[in-house]
Amino acid sequence: MATGYHARMSTPALPIIRLKSDRAPGHPWVWSAQVHKPGQKLPPGSLVDVHDARDRPVGKAFWNGHARIALRLLETHPDEPVDAVWIAARIARAVQLRRDWLQLDKVSDAWRVVHSEGDGLSGLIVDRYANVLVIEYFAAGMWRFRETIHAALLAHFPGAQLYWFAESHVQKQESFDCRSPEVPAPFEVHEHGLRFHAAPGLGHKTGFFADQRDNRKRFAELAKGRRVLDLCCNAGGFAVHAMAAGAREAVGVDLDAGILDVARANAQANNVAVAFEQADIFDWVRAAVARGEQYDAVVLDPAKLTRDRNRVMDALKKYFAMNRLALDVIPPGGLLLTCSCTGLVGEAEFLEMLRRVALNAGRQIQVLEVRGAGADHPFRTDVPEGRYLKAVFCRVD
Repeated sequence: MATGYHARMSTPALPIIRLKSDRAPGHPWVWSAQVHKPGQKLPPGSLVDVHDARDRPVGKAFWNGHARIALRLLETHPDEPVDAVWIAARIARAVQLRRDWLQLDKVSDAWRVVHSEGDGLSGLIVDRYANVLVIEYFAAGMWRFRETIHAALLAHFPGAQLYWFAESHVQKQESFDCRSPEVPAPFEVHEHGLRFHAAPGLGHKTGFFADQRDNRKRFAELAKGRRVLDLCCNAGGFAVHAMAAGAREAVGVDLDAGILDVARANAQANNVAVAFEQADIFDWVRAAVARGEQYDAVVLDPAKLTRDRNRVMDALKKYFAMNRLALDVIPPGGLLLTCSCTGLVGEAEFLEMLRRVALNAGRQIQVLEVRGAGADHPFRTDVPEGRYLKAVFCRVD
């Protein structure tokens, strides 16, 4: 490392962005209102030195004058350049965590390789699905380093196929143009001994919900012998795991017809019978209630409901409505796994919503455990947003 460092001593001076405060930010995201605009116009994603109001160095960051997040702090050591060597070292550290510490290769070939701020790489997410790496860009600065990132990943996953993308709203906010290669066809991955199809470009996120890996296994253990209902089922992971572990029967409901084709393929690949139905969950559950149906193990795992801090209350109202409806098909003593992947909704707010659901329904919800994403989705103590997933296992009386 020292050799690489000395070889980089001639790094040219970076533009300086000054904070309005004389205190270092307590978060790697610095909003536009917290900085003095630079005199020169800098392209989105430019690397800059950050100084506080007393002109003391704070660190190095990506600058974006067009985005709400004006600075993404990357490095706090004043003499450490952020370059290809730095990027490669961060990626190597992220891979080592998953392979050496977490031993994920023994459990699955579908896991998160890089979790943005959680791995010190703000604006970058990488998921590994067998021999395909799916790379999601959230920041213009990371996009500018794409060739370095791709080369560093291939050093750890030789021969892997790379697929990269950025959501259109991100490209607009961050002012960069991400041209994705052709979407890979769905391919097989493995998790706790089961087979699944990952499908980048279908459904939500990067093609497969690797963050729920351990929660699927736990739900399946609790659902043994039970009648399972998987609401917002996406690719059917919870229902398939449950049936493979000995659930009596399972139904999966989702509005997305394309992802349900993947879900059916997942059930078939594991030789389990799951009835997948395309419907709005509100319509479907109301009809099930009218028919007098009950399910004694229900999972509710909707997609992210908002990215806007001003819409958090609306999101909580929707969570309330969905969970209140789910109780109507759960008999006394039934199991409810209710999830939220909306990072702006905190755990305390989500549990308060459940308290109000129980009160409204006149039922008791007994929380057995509150879990989150797997350890391949680490979060930093100063970035609580990184702990986005809440998975609350409950018994309903």
